Amino acid sequence: MSHHYDVLIIGSGLAGQSAALRLADSKRVAVISKRTVDVSASAWAQGGIAAVLDSRDSIEAHIRDTFEAGSHLNDPQATRFVVENGRRAIDWLIDQGVPFTRGDDGYHLTREGGHSARRVIHVADATGLAVQQTLTEKLLAHPNITVLENHIAIDFVTGGKLGLAENRCHGAYALDTASGKVLTIAAPATLIATGGAGKVYLYTTNPDTSTGDGIAMAWRAGCAVANMEFIQFHPTCLYHPQAKSFLISEAVRGEGGILRLPDGTRFMLQHDARAELAPRDVVARAIDFEMKKRGLDCVFLDIAHKGRDFILHHFPNIHARCLELGIDITREPIPVVPAAHYTCGGIVTDLHARTSIDGLYAAGEAACTGLHGANRLASNSLLECLVFAEAAVNDILAQPTRKLPELPKWDESRVTDADEEVVISHNWDELRRFMWDYVGIVRTTKRLRRAQHRIRLLMREIDEFYANFRVTNDLIELRNLVVTADLIVRCALKRKESRGLHFSRDYPETAPTGRPSILRRARRR
Repeated sequence: MSHHYDVLIIGSGLAGQSAALRLADSKRVAVISKRTVDVSASAWAQGGIAAVLDSRDSIEAHIRDTFEAGSHLNDPQATRFVVENGRRAIDWLIDQGVPFTRGDDGYHLTREGGHSARRVIHVADATGLAVQQTLTEKLLAHPNITVLENHIAIDFVTGGKLGLAENRCHGAYALDTASGKVLTIAAPATLIATGGAGKVYLYTTNPDTSTGDGIAMAWRAGCAVANMEFIQFHPTCLYHPQAKSFLISEAVRGEGGILRLPDGTRFMLQHDARAELAPRDVVARAIDFEMKKRGLDCVFLDIAHKGRDFILHHFPNIHARCLELGIDITREPIPVVPAAHYTCGGIVTDLHARTSIDGLYAAGEAACTGLHGANRLASNSLLECLVFAEAAVNDILAQPTRKLPELPKWDESRVTDADEEVVISHNWDELRRFMWDYVGIVRTTKRLRRAQHRIRLLMREIDEFYANFRVTNDLIELRNLVVTADLIVRCALKRKESRGLHFSRDYPETAPTGRPSILRRARRR
């Protein structure tokens, strides 16, 4: 079955939704969502959006903080571009009706780790959810936007695949997971907004949809990928057997939360002068160190000293969720552990969100714009989604109208239904476990080589499975996860230093000059 649109957007988080709404007044847009349209990492974001909104703050200070967190691997042009466009991005959200929390003299701004000023605008402690709900309502109501829920993209249709000399994307194949049918979706412009790859690790704060789909698809199509070794581990994921992937916001530490050992001892000052307000990589390594040194299952984040009224006002959702699990954060500390949280690398893009393939764009966590460097500064992620989604929209609208070639339908003539689905579940579990053990917060070359060997064995097995059986959602995600894992390890092995989120015991020093880890491959037909 073939469908034609002016723009295809893969992913329904903040980057995808904001781009769709900006395009829809003049373009026919299709948005592919793996689950329902409201399920995304954006909706799970608690803290807020960083932007210079206070007269006591400055563009230069935000840039400086971003560089400091990113271990000075950030791209100067991309960083300035995002920060300078921050206020306009927030104004756009306000115009859409996002109900940001107000203070005594305007919008309330909080401070998070790595920031030198209060510049994080938020909606209590559920910013992403509030933003997503506001935009989703408009998205579903717009007559020019077609939302394809429960669809997962498989691969891009490029000129090379059609036997053409041009290096251009003409759309993608996508599986309707409800019917099992594969759609051919043609569009002169395609935006990748698929998010990150947290599910490549055993423990993550990400939703189940974060399987590196866009990154893997772009790599197979011939796009350059960079800085995949920089996986941000959030320091404070709730440690509880019934709490799957529940994040304890950075803002808890920003508002005075203290990290303690089980006996109540504060430990962050022994690791960094900024203590709990140090960047995430520093805090995550400190917690990892204390847990391994003392054989702990978790450490504790204490905000109880701020008082019940303060906590209920600032963190109502965190309080409610913890209380459901028997933890009253107004009276006792929160058990926390680090967990894979954010993919700082991704598909290489320019300031127009363009990839190295014409007609193919990327925005949000799937992209490597250069903003984050070796470690993302807290609350810069949603800002990046907004700014680069707008950049992609502006470039798409500036392009001349193009006639699309005829796209071939998906060929299932030589495959059958899978005989043993257990292969997929076993490989999925194996991959996530050895990535956690060998490619985690602290790395060695030996561990990375061990992981690479297992990845290559899994790749052969998965490719054989893919070639012989009909595609399913689980198979597509597993295929993408193993490609993403390979890219993470390859980038990690290229970096002969410790910088930001990548810490190697074999190369503990930071090189005087940092360079991005860029991977390129020949364009495939």
